[in-house]
Amino acid sequence: MDIKGEIKKLADQIGISKIGFTTADDFAYLEKSLRASVEEGRSSGFEHKVIEERIYPKLSLKSAKTIISIAVAYPNKLPAKPPKTAYKRGKITPNSWGLDYHYVLQDKLRQLAEGIEKLTENFEHKAMVDTGALVDTAVARRAGIGFIGKNGLVISKEFGSYMYLGELITNLEIEPDQPVDYDCGDCRRCLDACPTSCLLGDGSMNARRCLSFQTQDKGMMDMEFRKKIKTVIYGCDICQICCPYNKGIKNTLPSEINPELAEPELIPFLELSNKSFNENFGMIAGSWRGKNILQRNAIIALANAHDRTAVIKLMEIIDRNNNPIHTATAIWALGEIVKKPNDGMIDFMRNIKISTEDVQKEWELVRSRWQF
Repeated sequence: MDIKGEIKKLADQIGISKIGFTTADDFAYLEKSLRASVEEGRSSGFEHKVIEERIYPKLSLKSAKTIISIAVAYPNKLPAKPPKTAYKRGKITPNSWGLDYHYVLQDKLRQLAEGIEKLTENFEHKAMVDTGALVDTAVARRAGIGFIGKNGLVISKEFGSYMYLGELITNLEIEPDQPVDYDCGDCRRCLDACPTSCLLGDGSMNARRCLSFQTQDKGMMDMEFRKKIKTVIYGCDICQICCPYNKGIKNTLPSEINPELAEPELIPFLELSNKSFNENFGMIAGSWRGKNILQRNAIIALANAHDRTAVIKLMEIIDRNNNPIHTATAIWALGEIVKKPNDGMIDFMRNIKISTEDVQKEWELVRSRWQF
């Protein structure tokens, strides 16, 4: 039996966009860069913590011989735009449209593993998505899914960089595929387009300077990044939008997309309770950081949209002072939106209760700007 051919047929039936095979040999060449990233404070902190487990597949599955890498393509354009309403909308980037990709990939990997079990005896495997130990991009590159671009993402001719990646470490012996024979060449559009210069040019990055990280980090967002996120409340795909490999791609939907969740109305988003946030947004990938961080981003987005209709809502947030980060961010946003405050607005600002250092700092900035 041609086990490789049968697995490819299975993958096609399951809705896997691209599949590749590589050995379970180690990824020792990654060790230096992974350690440097941690030591230099460039890692996001969201990565798997044990570096040895990231580079030695056999620490995850003792009998490992072949790693099956899968890619599930996703679209970069909404099938339909949400309707125009009285509210300005924020943006959530395409990797978080539809059902959380962790569930999508886990389901595909489960179906693939169950199919392989019927084809062979004594099948052992370990499935991984990006929360697993291995570096998905390194596995995908070696398995021929695509190359790693200067933006650090795996890029294929068929699907561009809009692909979710996962893998099955297995005890199967299968002829490995070869890496693809194309790459970025001299193109540096992503390096030039990145608003924070977080890309280092060799496929690595300072993750802490990436706007995607900034929209997921807790606490106050540094002033440097606030205007750069524009109206995006989760993620960043500037380095994908400008990539020539993504021009004209029309990837199909791996799950249904609700445009209202992809581009939510900002002011109503600030009114969501924990319960309503979980009910409405709980199944998208962007929900993993919770409501408060995304609401902080929505406050920043309102300022960047210069939405004067948000002034009352921002004053409410400041007045209630339920969340000091929201309070401090709303003070900054008010200072951005209101260029010429009236006496009532100045009185309101004068009477704000200073509860934290962050609130104090933002209040001082607005006081300086409004000169009261």
